[in-house]
Amino acid sequence: MNIGKTIENIISNCNNYIDPQLAITIIHDNYTMGSNNINELKKYNIKNDDNYVKKALKVLKHENIFITFGMLAFIPIFNECDIYSMKDETIKLSKEEFQKYGDLKEEYFGILIKKNSTDYIIGSCDLCGCKIDSSFNEIKSENTEFYKKIKKIIENNIIF
Repeated sequence: MNIGKTIENIISNCNNYIDPQLAITIIHDNYTMGSNNINELKKYNIKNDDNYVKKALKVLKHENIFITFGMLAFIPIFNECDIYSMKDETIKLSKEEFQKYGDLKEEYFGILIKKNSTDYIIGSCDLCGCKIDSSFNEIKSENTEFYKKIKKIIENNIIF
């Protein structure tokens, strides 16, 4: 995976679900959320004239990062999940799938890239990192419509 090109792809297309300058969030080793404002960081040899991608890559050398690929909103009455991403979609979930994933309520989804690597995990994060228990949650690989849709969106937007 070309992480720099993937970040460029996401920030050039994410206006309808997140501010492009907030598309990357630091995730600590215990999966709690750190800052999502890479532009304000002064450590990791980040310079003011570095572009957003360069700043994110410097952070990745020292921290796990979460790249936001979209937002999820679950609709309990209809057992549906609205997905706001490069293309907005609604998927109908079985009762079992809704019980499994419906607790996510409204969250961002994307990939967590392990520090100083190209290894990634598909998962979700809280919309607001200001809560004390805000964290990254892995979405387990399963043969469900929900997982297949999220995986497809992510794979279509990762640049190799």
